[in-house]
Amino acid sequence: MDYMQEIGRTAKEASSKVQFLKQTQKNEGLCSVARELRMQTPFLLRENAKDVVRVKGEGMKPAMIDRLLLTDQRINAMADGLEQIAELKDPIGETATMEVRPNGLQIGKRRVPLGVVGIIYESRPNVTADAFGLCFKTGNVAILRGGSDAIRSNKAIIKVIKDGLKKEQLPQDAVLLVENTDRDVATQMMRMNEYIDVLIPRGGKGLIANVVKNSTVPVIETGTGNCHIYVDATADINMAVSIIDNAKTQRMGVCNACESLVVHEEIAPVAIPAIYERLRQKQVEVRGDDRACQIQEGMIRAGEEDWGMEYLDAVISLKVVSGIEEAISHINQYNTGHSESIITRDYASALKFQDEIDAAAVYVNASTRFTDGHEFGFGAEIGISTQKLHARGPMGLEALTTTKYIIFGNGQIRP
Repeated sequence: MDYMQEIGRTAKEASSKVQFLKQTQKNEGLCSVARELRMQTPFLLRENAKDVVRVKGEGMKPAMIDRLLLTDQRINAMADGLEQIAELKDPIGETATMEVRPNGLQIGKRRVPLGVVGIIYESRPNVTADAFGLCFKTGNVAILRGGSDAIRSNKAIIKVIKDGLKKEQLPQDAVLLVENTDRDVATQMMRMNEYIDVLIPRGGKGLIANVVKNSTVPVIETGTGNCHIYVDATADINMAVSIIDNAKTQRMGVCNACESLVVHEEIAPVAIPAIYERLRQKQVEVRGDDRACQIQEGMIRAGEEDWGMEYLDAVISLKVVSGIEEAISHINQYNTGHSESIITRDYASALKFQDEIDAAAVYVNASTRFTDGHEFGFGAEIGISTQKLHARGPMGLEALTTTKYIIFGNGQIRP
């Protein structure tokens, strides 16, 4: 039996145990792992540092290095996330109201685990802990395949997770790491429909497209983030500058960072210089259309490719529009269905924007950086789905479950 087949078989065997764990067992396991993460922080930082040194030598961009980097604060946040998941209501076993049919049959739906969840992801080692926590709480086994740039970090996190589970005498095979980072192994994982019930890709456009195209396992697509902020004619400029600064610069290498600005022509002469000055203070390159470049000296002229670009870097595009209709049209043409925001004082414009923008999360007067499982109260997230079937937006516990019908009778037969 080859490497991936062995992992698949192990996961299926573990699934028969993990799906029947009691809520108290799962919560105790999550809290034990959280304690272990905090206790073994020095070990995690040492292993992560080895990954960081390697990718710096390979010339990785600073924004991407930031995705990879672990700090005391980030490890503590991973532990906090697991504890928050433990506190959340367990959806497994929930049964919808039983309906009684005319023939006396009682029919209801019960929420159950998906089974084995495969996740292929890049760079961010915190995904390893988040994915484990959400899958474990919902009675699923997780097969995780991270990128080669984070392999030491991921191995270390998995070791710590297993140590925490062992202390509570819980199945350590509830989470399995694919340590072979060859692309052929990832392709094998995409074809393991006899072992994996659903596959979730998290990463760049190329990774996601590859999984969607080649997988025989059902896929939940977590899309890239060309997120927009539209500054309406009635916007509070100070608020707009603050929100745009946060959405773009708080962390640049993440999918919910703002990559594109759209500004109403009436407010553009005042808003654009203020926005430009703040972004340039943070070393962000602004690429504008012809009208924006006429307003702001020194702005780089945008090309057509800029409107649909997820930069994940210190670059942002800016387009001037005639009004909200053009803004909505432009955003819906170039967005990736992730997160979009409007800055406005006009209630009607806010409602129109929320109604007509096609995206998983649509904000009024707030940063796109809030599209996150932790911020939405889910404890963590398995990913942010930009598709419309099964799940959309940050995927928490319920997104990792399915349902089955349960039927009670007293001797009924179908005539």
